[in-house]
Amino acid sequence: MSLRILITNDDGVDAPGIAIMADIARALSDDVWIVAPDGNQSGAGHRFTLGHELTIDQRDARTFSVVGGSPADCVVAGMTHLLGDRPADVVLSGVNAGQNLGDIINCSGTAAGAREGSMQGAIGIAMSQGINYEHGRNVDWSNARQHGVAAARAVIEAAEGRDHYYNINFPFCDPATTKGIAVVPHQRFSRSPFRYYPSDNAGKFFVAIPETPLPLDPEADFEVMRRDGFVTVTPMRLQQTDMRVVERLAGKLSL
Repeated sequence: MSLRILITNDDGVDAPGIAIMADIARALSDDVWIVAPDGNQSGAGHRFTLGHELTIDQRDARTFSVVGGSPADCVVAGMTHLLGDRPADVVLSGVNAGQNLGDIINCSGTAAGAREGSMQGAIGIAMSQGINYEHGRNVDWSNARQHGVAAARAVIEAAEGRDHYYNINFPFCDPATTKGIAVVPHQRFSRSPFRYYPSDNAGKFFVAIPETPLPLDPEADFEVMRRDGFVTVTPMRLQQTDMRVVERLAGKLSL
């Protein structure tokens, strides 16, 4: 039986990256479904639209958008309703326009789509195409196009259980010079990269990332993708409890 694959993203159902993800998925399976937000939900993280009614817009037999919904909403709608009595084996989230590296994973709607996929029982994989922001914000999708199928297949074949999801980032170098796949931890920044950023409009501001906090770990995803030109794969645990701290604090806290 062919893998059943569900695709979502946080850039919206009409974003160019989701079309690339559909090509990747269809190289792996002929049972591919798309359930994605109707518009941009970047930075939504694992937000659910709780307490508000949502509408599903059917685009074709296996493509749906959730009006005003987050990536997590979309995965829930797909896995528990739209795909009927056979949920997806794999949830692919992306391909995001821009890297999702380091602590930024924590707010990423792309990562959340994969995370919710794993929580629903699938192999959850987030994919992002890196951008060299020093040269503008235009996305060169060639690395994701050339290496996406191989990267997804490698993770699917290696995945064990459903206690993890996987965060993949494609470098912005020439695909011919990409050095391979590196399995790496995500970069823990010295502080949150997000900052108050003033607007030109009086009394208004943005939350933005004006600079990358330093220093950077040379063995973590940020540098291995940007500096070394690898496709990075970071396995992320769903169980977030630090058992070492549990053991250290056991019997030491009291009221």
